[in-house]
Amino acid sequence: MTEERPGIGEVGTLYVVATPIGHLSDLGVRAAEVLREVDVVAAEDTRTSRVLLERIGSHARLMAAHRHNEREAGTKIVALLAEGRRVALVSDAGTPAVSDPGARIVAMALQAGFRVVPIPGPSAPIALLSACGLVEGPFHFEGFLPTRAKARDERLAALARMPHAFVLFEAPHRIAQTLPAIATACGDARWIAIGRELTKRFEEVHVCRAGEAAAWLAADPNRERGEYVLVVAASGHDPLRAGDGEGKQPARAKAAEAGDSGEGTHAPASASVDAESLLAALLDELPLSRAVKVAERATGLPHRTLYRLALAIDAARG
Repeated sequence: MTEERPGIGEVGTLYVVATPIGHLSDLGVRAAEVLREVDVVAAEDTRTSRVLLERIGSHARLMAAHRHNEREAGTKIVALLAEGRRVALVSDAGTPAVSDPGARIVAMALQAGFRVVPIPGPSAPIALLSACGLVEGPFHFEGFLPTRAKARDERLAALARMPHAFVLFEAPHRIAQTLPAIATACGDARWIAIGRELTKRFEEVHVCRAGEAAAWLAADPNRERGEYVLVVAASGHDPLRAGDGEGKQPARAKAAEAGDSGEGTHAPASASVDAESLLAALLDELPLSRAVKVAERATGLPHRTLYRLALAIDAARG
């Protein structure tokens, strides 16, 4: 792999720069170099971006480029590029034009014949996908749902029918309505990952069934603060059964069918130890309640899940 100079190149170029979603130290070396060397930074919120530019020692001129002035800002940016200026486009957090302003500006620059260079970096959806253990294959990125309840529910119903996982953004003032709506559209048993304030001081990642999500949110009033990313697993995906062979229905699957909804944890799929095999061995030597406690410490799975699994194993033995 050839290592290129991290900074910027030819004049009259628009750089689309991903900025930290919370922790400012997540800004990449190349992104920082670009933001220091460009002439102008077009920002969704100049106040937010000024903090970042001051931190890295950038003296670039700031201009506003937000949802309400995007076409006007795009016209100004094209004019700057025509003058040979280098311009960086940034949003408040993450990548411009991904559920944030910027797509129209990029299109205008390309139509005018100017080069557009992506400078990738932090991504809230990718951060949560990497930490939730719910997605191994394709996923659909939806972004924000419609704000009106009827339109939201109709869209969720369509998403629920997709054969793969989907990813949502949600604002703090809507999260309490959105979580029950997901459970209604997808069913209480569908697995969901909730990412709150990712990379920030009060970061939380919680994985549970959709029917348990609203109770988790209500358990702490502080949880209705901050920005949210949600991953809704594909229908039928169960992290507790991940890796099971085809045609095999282990006792833990039978326990789930009997009504076990689990007790959502940060990492329900953390049981690299096979819970069924472990419990079966423990039940050979220990009383059921003691075997469940030992398995709980070894796997990190919820007590209720393991208890019902142990009952199923015991019943299968006759």
